[in-house]
Amino acid sequence: MSETQEMTFSDVAEHNSKKDLFIVVHDKVYDATAFVDEHPGGEEVLLDVGGQDATEAFEDVGHSDEARQILEGMEKAKLKRVPGDPEPHDDPSSSAASKADSSGTSPSGGDSSMGLAFYALVLLGGGLAFGAYKYLQAKSASESK
Repeated sequence: MSETQEMTFSDVAEHNSKKDLFIVVHDKVYDATAFVDEHPGGEEVLLDVGGQDATEAFEDVGHSDEARQILEGMEKAKLKRVPGDPEPHDDPSSSAASKADSSGTSPSGGDSSMGLAFYALVLLGGGLAFGAYKYLQAKSASESK
């Protein structure tokens, strides 16, 4: 790859067919054309993200080190972002990811508070069930006397 070569999202979007397929992963453009037929997940997986940012899809699968090496070999250019481009996916240097690391919550703010609410709900339900058990036990003991 030429170190100075850059492509925009609109350049990448033109390469979205089986015979000409580019994807973006972590702001790098990869020519996946030769790999379409060899992809272990099938060609549909690559065609679905062809001409787009595939970072989230790539990372969600949990690719092996070998897969990452193969990806490096397909690098074509660096992505040049212009106004109006979609936000980067899963970029560790982004401010949203930095906020998530420092606060322990996701940028959307819902994950940890949702877990805490669920925990509180389970405790409340357990307390109510225990109270009902004790009440019924006491009622049963008083009726048997």
